[in-house]
Amino acid sequence: MIFKQLFEPISSTYTYLLGCEETGQAILIDPVVPTMERDLEIIRELGFKLAVTMETHVHADHITSALHLRDAVGCKIAFPAVDKLHCADIHIEEEPQRVGSILVDPLFTPGHTDDHFCYLVNGKLLSGDCLLIDGCGRTDFQNGNSNTLYQSITQKVFALADETLIYPGHDYNDRWVSSIAQEKARNSRIAVGVSEEEFVQTMNELNLPYPIFIDYAVAGNRLCGECPSDLPENLEKYCQQMTGSLQG
Repeated sequence: MIFKQLFEPISSTYTYLLGCEETGQAILIDPVVPTMERDLEIIRELGFKLAVTMETHVHADHITSALHLRDAVGCKIAFPAVDKLHCADIHIEEEPQRVGSILVDPLFTPGHTDDHFCYLVNGKLLSGDCLLIDGCGRTDFQNGNSNTLYQSITQKVFALADETLIYPGHDYNDRWVSSIAQEKARNSRIAVGVSEEEFVQTMNELNLPYPIFIDYAVAGNRLCGECPSDLPENLEKYCQQMTGSLQG
């Protein structure tokens, strides 16, 4: 399996490319509109054909390129089943998804949002916004819940083998990868030994600003990636093509 970590700097989002060398099929997890052309070019250079895009959840900080990619290359769109999106071709539940020789094991991990999934692939956990490197997703919008997130992380994510690598949906400090063992030991919000009550208090005291793109992103992503036509000028960059960077 080919595995590449791709970075979009506007929203500090990681997109993940998985490629099956036997069948030439590829998966993009959490693709982003501004780097759509870059992602397609990488897929072409590697000799793959994009089979499906998969979302960890309905995002609030960027617009997925899923719809544009389907229009461009005919790939399928996968979203969590709980979202009940008519635009999606595949509705993800806790059942393995196979593309060629690639087996993706979805883990339902609500808390950041009520629809969130992590994806386990070949000893790698693509953790979306559930568990970040020395952090976790906020829980104050989209039916997020701190108690639920605590249970998702401690009972499902931390139940994985310590050597499991964690590839997050975002990072804001130029970090690429962590592991279950490292987050159990060092995560300042939810390391082993942090009680549920302590975690909830920490989350309640974050006092984070209202996401600047959420009112456009959530609506657009519930349509599988329609960019709004009424974007303010300062937010147009979220829906414009650009070159991005590559990790891994």
